[in-house]
Amino acid sequence: MAAVPEWIGMGFLILGALFAVIGAVGVLRLPDFFSRMHGAGITDTLGAGLILTGLMLYSGLSLVTVKLVMILFLLWITSPTSTHALAKAALASGLEPELADHGGDGESGGEGAA
Repeated sequence: MAAVPEWIGMGFLILGALFAVIGAVGVLRLPDFFSRMHGAGITDTLGAGLILTGLMLYSGLSLVTVKLVMILFLLWITSPTSTHALAKAALASGLEPELADHGGDGESGGEGAA
C-alpha cells in the first residue's frame, strides 16, 4: 500500500518538471520583458510547487515533509512578491509593456474589413 503515494509523488514530480520546461521555453519565446516575467513566475511557482508536493508524497510523513512544507510556503510567498517587485521596478525605470496595436478605431481591421 505504500507504493501508491510513491507513484502519485512521481506523477507530481513529472508534472512539475514539465511545467518547469514549459516555463523555460516561454522565457525564450515570449516577446517582451513583462510577458517573459509573467510566464517564468507562474511556471516557477506551479512547477516548484508540484515538485515539492511530489517530494512530500514520496518521502512520507517525516521531518523532511515538514521542511518541504515550509519551503513550499516560503516559495509561494516570495516568488509572486519578487515578480511584482521586478515589474514595478521595470515600470519605474521607464520600460513600457509591448501592447498590440489594433488601429484605435474599434474595428477588427482584419482581411475582410472594408
